[in-house]
Amino acid sequence: FSAPLRDLHQAWDDVSWRIARLRDNPACADAEHDAVGRAGDAGLHVSLSFDASVDALAHLTAPFINLARPKLAILREQGVNSHLEMSFAMHRAGFDTFDVHMSDLQSGRARLGQFQGFVACGGFSYGDTLGAGEGWARSVMFNPALAEQFAAFFQRSDSFALGVCNGCQMMAALSPIIPGAQAWPKFTRNKSEQFEARLSLVEVLASPSIFFAGMAGSRLPVAVAHGEGFADFSQRGDAEAVHRAMRFVDHAGTATEAYPFNPNGSPDGLTAVTTPDGRFTVLMPHAERVFRNVQMSWTDGERSAASPWTRMFGNARAWLSGRV
Repeated sequence: FSAPLRDLHQAWDDVSWRIARLRDNPACADAEHDAVGRAGDAGLHVSLSFDASVDALAHLTAPFINLARPKLAILREQGVNSHLEMSFAMHRAGFDTFDVHMSDLQSGRARLGQFQGFVACGGFSYGDTLGAGEGWARSVMFNPALAEQFAAFFQRSDSFALGVCNGCQMMAALSPIIPGAQAWPKFTRNKSEQFEARLSLVEVLASPSIFFAGMAGSRLPVAVAHGEGFADFSQRGDAEAVHRAMRFVDHAGTATEAYPFNPNGSPDGLTAVTTPDGRFTVLMPHAERVFRNVQMSWTDGERSAASPWTRMFGNARAWLSGRV
């Protein structure tokens, strides 16, 4: 038996393609089907601008002594489901992590002032009612005491925060009270009209973000899992003024809006933004789900325990080294 490999790939994908055309955006379904088995496609790859074997915390005297660990709130709301991976990633980076539910802040059992930083984690807060992250953000903005507490946290010079996926959408909705975040977009429905869960290729851009220090120019795979990741500047923000931190690229390393390389269709592949001082960063991809190589559904053969994404979390701890 002999047949062109691309023809076999296309035949294998045929039924899925036809179903996708009926269920989702037909143009995106066609684009993905056309990409299946394409000759010359380099596929996923890793190209780093830094030495992943060098620990971002190497300059710290004793980064893993509990007394030296800065306190970090792992912030979640009803429906959030990525808090455990995030807590582990940040613990490994040298933080003392605390599970903080929004009800803890509402009741006074915890206050943001207790922490050096917080991470708003991914999931489906309030079932994405009112739009992904919008209900979570409104639980802050419509509560005067909480709104004041968050605003005070953002105004501190020694604080930082990260929003991932649903946390990205939530923090983007809080942009009016985050210094320097007024250009951030609203994240809306993917152009594909479906929930996207796949391993995508991204490029880290030069930006002020404390999380991506020394990583600019790196291309590497990352997990995505979202239904509303399109960076929509028509509803909020300023595409010209926003500080871009990461973008989706195709397998040739070029910024793209083409599906499936860009799973949500965001302009210029945009998938992470930050503030001018870099202390507050939001991104749609789940770096916390791939900070160990064993979490990856594909690697370039690297057998070390830590993936290059470990650097992102270590960078936050390194940034704090002179402040704690």
